[in-house]
Amino acid sequence: MELKFSKVERKGPITIITLSRPEVYNALHTDAHFELQKVFDDFATDPEQWVAIVTGAGDKAFCAGNDLKWQAAGGKRGWDKGGFAGLTSRFDCDKPIIAAVNGVAMGGGFEIALACDLIIAAENATFALPEPRVGLAALAGGLHRLPRQIGLKRAMGMILTARHVSAKEGQELGFVNEVVPQGEALAGALRWAEMITKNSPMSIRASKQAIQRGLGVSLEQAIAEQRDYPAVQAMAASQDYIEGPKAFSEKRPPKWVGK
Repeated sequence: MELKFSKVERKGPITIITLSRPEVYNALHTDAHFELQKVFDDFATDPEQWVAIVTGAGDKAFCAGNDLKWQAAGGKRGWDKGGFAGLTSRFDCDKPIIAAVNGVAMGGGFEIALACDLIIAAENATFALPEPRVGLAALAGGLHRLPRQIGLKRAMGMILTARHVSAKEGQELGFVNEVVPQGEALAGALRWAEMITKNSPMSIRASKQAIQRGLGVSLEQAIAEQRDYPAVQAMAASQDYIEGPKAFSEKRPPKWVGK
């Protein structure tokens, strides 16, 4: 598949996905959404790829969200089942995804970051859900993810005012994991990804799936049902499930195979 609006690089088991429309601050339109749907499909189904990082081309923007100029000029709107950027409605990927936010993350761009499992932000990063300023609403997950991640009142304060939030405040609010110097968002995200890949990918997928599914039910139900989750059962049936305790007893680093 020829990529026109994104770039994909693989470093061992880590996939780096770069939103690549720098001339419009990496804002996305319909064709970009469908392209990214395929990119994330490929990552999700590739057994050799364990962690993904999403970032933006250039040094000014992660993603400015929906391409409003495209829309205003009559460009068609829409995306595939994975949602905005092929990601915001993707609830079946158990592999970790990290946002390396290297500049503005506005509207849909912030919603992409919120859909990731971790956010590593450069100190010049800026976050907002400014849709009300242009007669829209953050319906690609932002209105639901932000309150769940930082609490209702703090989320309302951002959403109803459409105000911009710095990387530092984002960390204080709780949706940013780490703030790094300008220009080092991708390097920071790679550091986190490499730490993740030291662990069993089967255990990581089981953990992510258990968290995601467990948050949708009561604590009692989550604990009672967690061993029936597909990724948890796959972990228990994997070679990694044997290798981990064996390596520990032999006092050596484990050799994960991810199956």
